[in-house]
Amino acid sequence: MSTPASAAEDMPFDPKDFPKDLLAAQLKLAELYAALRGHQARLPWSRDADDGWPEEPERWHRRGRPKTAGWDAADSEVYDGLWEALRKAAEAVQGHKHWQLCQQHGADLVAARQALKNAEGAVPAPNKDEAALDKDDVERAA
Repeated sequence: MSTPASAAEDMPFDPKDFPKDLLAAQLKLAELYAALRGHQARLPWSRDADDGWPEEPERWHRRGRPKTAGWDAADSEVYDGLWEALRKAAEAVQGHKHWQLCQQHGADLVAARQALKNAEGAVPAPNKDEAALDKDDVERAA
């Protein structure tokens, strides 16, 4: 007669059966990435003041840039804070113990990682007040 604990041990390992804390960490990572991307979209092209330069049509790789006063202190602080939070969230996802279990069971880590990016509970729901995440945002975030 098997006990519930031994029944769980008899089940084959499923690398796509993600723990709740990993799903939550991936969700946070995707949300932070979207917040950073949205913040960057509102900022001038250069963090520092720059005179810009004209476009050089004969050199396709040399696009022009307008003059900019750069970012203000508040924008820089938000940007830096989002980046720091994003790094910590990425560390939580990448260093999660689930990936060690996947390795121990010979699972395809790339396939499992890709599955996490689209797993239920790991992808932010679109917010009607903000631009919705598109699939590329989620894939880049992971």
